[in-house]
Amino acid sequence: MRASIRPVDPQNPDPHLIAHAAAIIRAGGLVAFPTETVYGLGADGLNPAAVARIFEAKERPPTDPLILHIAEPETLLQLVREAPPVALELAHRFWPGPLTLVLPKQPGVPDIVTAGLATVAVRMPAHPVALALIRAARTPIAAPSANRFGRTSPTTARHVQDDLGDRIDLILDAGPTPIGVESTVLDLTRPVPTILRPGGLPREALEGLLGPVAVQTHLAEGPMPSPGLLPKHYAPRAPMILVIGPPPRMRATLRELVARYTAQGHRIGLLIAEEDRAETADLPAETLVLGPEGDLETVARRLYEGLRELDGRDLSLIIARDFGDQGLGLAVRDRLTRAAGGSIIQV
Repeated sequence: MRASIRPVDPQNPDPHLIAHAAAIIRAGGLVAFPTETVYGLGADGLNPAAVARIFEAKERPPTDPLILHIAEPETLLQLVREAPPVALELAHRFWPGPLTLVLPKQPGVPDIVTAGLATVAVRMPAHPVALALIRAARTPIAAPSANRFGRTSPTTARHVQDDLGDRIDLILDAGPTPIGVESTVLDLTRPVPTILRPGGLPREALEGLLGPVAVQTHLAEGPMPSPGLLPKHYAPRAPMILVIGPPPRMRATLRELVARYTAQGHRIGLLIAEEDRAETADLPAETLVLGPEGDLETVARRLYEGLRELDGRDLSLIIARDFGDQGLGLAVRDRLTRAAGGSIIQV
C-alpha cells in the first residue's frame, strides 16, 4: 500500500492534518515531512522500535547515526549530557536553521539513534511544517533524508514517493525545499569545532562566531559520527565524474570527456553552470544547468533535483563541474564528490 500524499500549506499548516501526522509518529509510524533543507523521514526519536523502522525503510546500515529534530532550543538540554556555552550561543544565533550540533548524549537517547556512540546529533529545523509536527508529536523526531540509503536526497514530495512510497505511512507535501542540501553538522566534542558534514549553513558563518573551524577530511573506522560521511553517497544510478579546477579548464575538460566517452558509446549527461552553456551547447550530451557560478543558493537548491532529472534520462554517465569551496560551494562540492564516489578529475 502506497503512502498517501497530503498537501500542506508551508507557512500555515492545517492543525488537523498535523495532528493526524503526529498521531502516526506517536504510534510508532513513519511520516515524511519537509524541512528547509530536504525532506526528512520522521519517527519518534525516543522509541527504538520506531527508529528501527527508519533503518528498515531506507535500507540504512546501523553504523550511520540519525539526527534528532527538536522544536525548542531548550529541548537540547534534555538530550545532551552537557551543553557548553558555545553550544547555547550557536543555538541562539542559528536555530531554527540548517545547523546540527554533535554533543555528548543523555542515557535516555536510544543507542540505535546514535549508532551506539556516546554523542548525539541535534538540530531545530527552520520550516513551519516541521516545527508544527515536532510540537504536536511531543517528542524529538529522528529524521534522515526520506530516500533509499545512498541515493540522491529528496527535495519534493514526489521524490519521496518515488523512493519510499510503499514503505512509509504518510507524506506531507509542502512543495520544494528552499535550501536543497542537508544541514551542516558541527562536532563540539573536539578541541577545535569541526564540521563533519558541510551543509546549508556555510563555514564562514560559523567562523564569524567561533573563529577557526576545522573540516573533517577523512572517515574513521567503525560507526560514523555523523550522517552523510560514506565515500559514495547522494548518488544517482548512473556513474558520475566530478571535474574540479578553474572554470576555463573545467569547460575544456568537459568537452574532452564528452568526446572520449561518446566515442566509447556512452550516453552522457552534463551538470553545469550557466556560464558553461555557450561552450557546451554543441556537445552530444544531455545538459542540465544548475545556475550561475555566483548564485550558490540556486545551485544548492537545484542540485538534487538536477541529479534526479538527469538520472531519468537513461544515461550511462554523468559529468559534473565543481562550484568551488566558498559559502554553499563547500556543501555542493561535498555532495558531488560523494555522488561521484570519489571519481574526480582535478585540472
